[in-house]
Amino acid sequence: MSEKTFRERILDTFQRNKVDKIVWQPRLDYYINVNRARGTLPEKYRDKNIIEIHRDLNASIRYYWGLPIPQNYLIRRYRDTIKITEIKNGDETTVVYDTSKGQLISRIRTTEFGCSSHIVEYPVKKIDDLDIIEYMLQNSVVEFNYEFYETARQDLTDLGEIQMGIGHSPLQSLIIDYMGFENTIYALTDSPERINRFLNEVDELQDETFEIIEKCPVKIINFGENIDSNLISPDIFKKYLIPYYIKRVSQLQKRGKFCHIHMDGKLKPLLPYIRETGFDGIEAATPFPQGDIALEELKSAIGNMILLDGIPAILFLPNYPLSELENCVQKILDLFSPNLILGISDELPPDADIDRVKFISELIDNKTKTKYEENIAC
Repeated sequence: MSEKTFRERILDTFQRNKVDKIVWQPRLDYYINVNRARGTLPEKYRDKNIIEIHRDLNASIRYYWGLPIPQNYLIRRYRDTIKITEIKNGDETTVVYDTSKGQLISRIRTTEFGCSSHIVEYPVKKIDDLDIIEYMLQNSVVEFNYEFYETARQDLTDLGEIQMGIGHSPLQSLIIDYMGFENTIYALTDSPERINRFLNEVDELQDETFEIIEKCPVKIINFGENIDSNLISPDIFKKYLIPYYIKRVSQLQKRGKFCHIHMDGKLKPLLPYIRETGFDGIEAATPFPQGDIALEELKSAIGNMILLDGIPAILFLPNYPLSELENCVQKILDLFSPNLILGISDELPPDADIDRVKFISELIDNKTKTKYEENIAC
């Protein structure tokens, strides 16, 4: 019998079939991009693309954005009534949104050699600006990029099953995209009726997007929420997020999709509520010494949900003993197998020791070989 591919094992994991080997699926994009930009990528990888690097490391790819220019599976297009202008000035880009409802301005700052960015000025400055956001969403359409999907399938081949992120829930959109955390919290207190009306409007406007997701060929869907209990309290999680997750996850699962949620940072106060969301898995949950939970606590909280990742990113830094990384991996394998896609919570740091990625690949291969030999002996 021929050995299964990464893609087949990923599907086995989500379909709850027998898993012959745990998939090792680190996220290496940021490490590769930063080191390539600053000229510190290991020499043997300098002329290789992300697919070739993963093959050399015997690791799977979770998210594939294309070569050489990153692309998205979902594309939002605005109607002619909305004009978007980008003005670049050094490491900052000012984005001007002109509509018949008014104008919004945001500023985005690029960091880390152009490999990451964050919003330094949010477009919504006052509560009435939400009218403009609603108008923009009402006058836009979302399309699935079938052409890129087919290209990605050909590029990725056996290295992984295509997965895609679908943006944020209405509340997380307010926090991450439109208002920022502080202004959102103030608005929830000062203008609860207007905020609730906005959240309901965005949810309704997402109906069309979710119908497209239902029909698209991608089987595994990530809700890229970036939940952190330092920002999202249990009360907010229960009131604004769990009902949304239950609704949307159930909708996609009925069409044969598998769904997981990105929850990193601090999680301990939210652990009792994770299973209520209905997700098939949780991505990037970060245990000690980087997060605030023990692996045993995480296992108790998620039960038979699939864990994607689990290894604290800092353990790949050269100042941490290799034995600590090995012990962590062993504990994760013992606790979460077979409901596990092993990975880094959540990405390999630019100053990491890339040889540790290969070390884990060999560790998994050796453990699988040992288990196979034990079964033959029996």
